[in-house]
Amino acid sequence: MASDLAGSLGIQSWCFRGFKSHEGVIKALKDCGVSRLELSGAHYNPAKETNHKEIIDLYRKGGITISAYGVCLMSNDEARSRAYFEFAKAAGNKVLNVAFGEGGREMADRLAEEYGIKAALHNHGRKDENGPVWRIEEHLAKSSANVGLCLDTAWMMDSGEDPIAIAKKFKDRIYAVHVKDFIFQRNGKPEDVVVGEGNLDLKAFLAFLKEIDFGGVFTLEFEGDINDPVPATRKCVEVVRKTLAAL
Repeated sequence: MASDLAGSLGIQSWCFRGFKSHEGVIKALKDCGVSRLELSGAHYNPAKETNHKEIIDLYRKGGITISAYGVCLMSNDEARSRAYFEFAKAAGNKVLNVAFGEGGREMADRLAEEYGIKAALHNHGRKDENGPVWRIEEHLAKSSANVGLCLDTAWMMDSGEDPIAIAKKFKDRIYAVHVKDFIFQRNGKPEDVVVGEGNLDLKAFLAFLKEIDFGGVFTLEFEGDINDPVPATRKCVEVVRKTLAAL
């Protein structure tokens, strides 16, 4: 059975970081017509807070499924790293989106095996230690299939790469996707725009995900308009769904 990309679309809670209450996030999601959320540290930190079930139930009662958590730091601090996997387990997630600090790859690989939850390394652009493609290749070559990639399309462009080419390169190890779009100022500074209105070939990217029957975590991210993010984020949702429907 083919995966339902439109039905699995979620939104990164970082989009709504201007809203400090969970109730505000739930309302924003509903205003965008989406019922799935990738929860981030902007709204809950499993390494510092322990009321996992209460938070998960709060969203469920609001009609929202927490589809993933991220992006969280894996390091040689086992207690901290394990806390994120504990939250993912409580939420019933199959993927945890991560960044690697010192010893992070090894820790993520070991805990992913223990919990039966994939760890997906998020690329965060040219200034990030793990942003270059060669670095991602190195991490994946040195880890088991429990560790893969959370492909962020905009930050991959920031690294000077074509997200579609990279998706093809790592197609067997992509466990999560952040659909996000940038334009770039003359000095190279990135600026968020509605997906499909920047440098991302949204149609081609989504067509490839359909081609490989992508069934991982599928998340939309728009970081602009912190104080009023809903209108642009809702438009992003509409564009993604319209593009998928036309494929």
